[in-house]
Amino acid sequence: MIPRYTRPEMGRIWSDENKFATWLQVEVLACEAQARLGIVPQEALVLIKARAKFDTARVLEIEETVKHDVIAFLTNVAEYVGPESRYIHLGMTSSDLLDTALALQIKQASALIFDKLEKLREAIRQQALAHRNTVCIGRSHGVHAEPTTFGLKMAMWYAEIERQTERMRRAVQSVTVGKISGAVGTYAHIDPSVEVYVCEQLDLTPAPISTQIVQRDRHAEFLNTLALIAASLEKFATEIRSLQRTEILEVEEPFSKGQKGSSAMPHKRNPITCERITGLARVLRGHAVAALENVALWHERDISHSSVERIVLPDSLILLDYMLHQFTRVVTEMHVYPENMRRNLERTQGLIFSQQVLLALTRKGMAREEAYRVVQEHAMAVWQGLDHITGTDAPLFKTRLKNDSNLRRYLDESELEQCFDLQKNLRHVDTIFARLQLR
Repeated sequence: MIPRYTRPEMGRIWSDENKFATWLQVEVLACEAQARLGIVPQEALVLIKARAKFDTARVLEIEETVKHDVIAFLTNVAEYVGPESRYIHLGMTSSDLLDTALALQIKQASALIFDKLEKLREAIRQQALAHRNTVCIGRSHGVHAEPTTFGLKMAMWYAEIERQTERMRRAVQSVTVGKISGAVGTYAHIDPSVEVYVCEQLDLTPAPISTQIVQRDRHAEFLNTLALIAASLEKFATEIRSLQRTEILEVEEPFSKGQKGSSAMPHKRNPITCERITGLARVLRGHAVAALENVALWHERDISHSSVERIVLPDSLILLDYMLHQFTRVVTEMHVYPENMRRNLERTQGLIFSQQVLLALTRKGMAREEAYRVVQEHAMAVWQGLDHITGTDAPLFKTRLKNDSNLRRYLDESELEQCFDLQKNLRHVDTIFARLQLR
C-alpha cells in the first residue's frame, strides 16, 4: 500500500529556511571566486566561511523595516560576520543571488518530481504487464469501437510518462541556469569567472547572456512542462472516472475500509481521487499561463514576475508532487474487473467485428461501397434491437449475416466465423509491448 502523502521534503525546499540557506551558499561561493581573483583577502574569506549564518526570524524582522528581502538577509548575515561582511555580495545585484538560488531550489524540487515520475512509471508498467491480454472494448467518441486490451491502455500511459519525463529533463536543463553578471548583465563590477565558478560548484549552467535577471521564457517552459505532466495525469484520471461509471464498471479507484462515499447515500463509491487530480490539473494550467505572462518585462528587468513566482513555482511543484503520489496509489491499488470488460465487449452482439466483415467481403471481390452498405444495414438493425435483447446462442449480428444470401455468395460459413475471431484484433499486442521495451 502506498503511504499517505506528506509534503515535508518538497515543502522544506520552498521554506524560508532553505531559501536563505541557498542564498548563503551562493554568497559564500561568490566570495570564494573573488578570493581566487585576489579581490577578497584570504583571511577575510576564512572568517566569512566560519561565521556566515542567518536567523530566519531575524531576517523577516529586518525585512519588516527595510522592505527588501535581500538587504534584510545581508544585514542579518553581517551581524554574524562583522566587518568582513563588506566583501559579501561584492559587485552583485539582488537578482544575481535570487535567480541563481532559485535555480538551485528548482533543481532540488525537480529531483523529487523525477523520483515520483519513476514510481508512477513502474506502477503503470506492472499493470500493463499484468493485463497485457485482459481483453476490453476500445471506445471512440465514447461508443464501442473494436477490441483492445487493458494492458494496451496501460502501455499507452507508460509511453506518455516516458515522454513527460524526457520533457521534464529538457525543461530542468533549460531553467537551472545561474547568473552573476550585475545590474544589467554587463559584468561591469564583477568578473565573469565568478559566475562560472559559482555555477560549477552548484552544478548549474551559467546563463550565456542575461540582463539583471535570467530570462523568464526559461521558467515559462518549465511551468508549462509541469502543466503538461498534470494534463497527462488528468487524462489518465478521466479514463478511470469514465470506466468507473456504474453501467461500465471496468476499473475502480481504490476505496479503503471505512471510507465513506456520500453523506446521504451509503452505497456510493466515488472516484474522488481522480476527480481531485482533474481539478488540480486546472490549477497548474493557470500557473503556466501566469508564467507566460512573466516573459515580457520592462527593459532589462522589472519585478512584476517576482510576486507571481513566489506563488506559482512552489505551488506548482508541491501540487504536482502530490498529484503524482496520489495517482501512483490509484494505479497501484485500483480494482480491475475483467469479467465486466468481457460482458461490455459482448453487449453489442458482435457489432465490434463489423470492420472484419467489411474487409473480408472486399478481399473476396465485393465493391467496398456495396460491402459497407450491406454490413451497415445489418449493423443498424442490430443497434435498433439492442435494448430488448435478452440473450441468444450466437451474437445477433453474426446470425443476421449468416442469413444474408447475397453476402454468403462471397463468404462461406468458415470465412464468416473467422471474421468474429477476437485474436485477429489482438495478434500484434506483443509487438507493441516489444516496441516499448515493456517487459
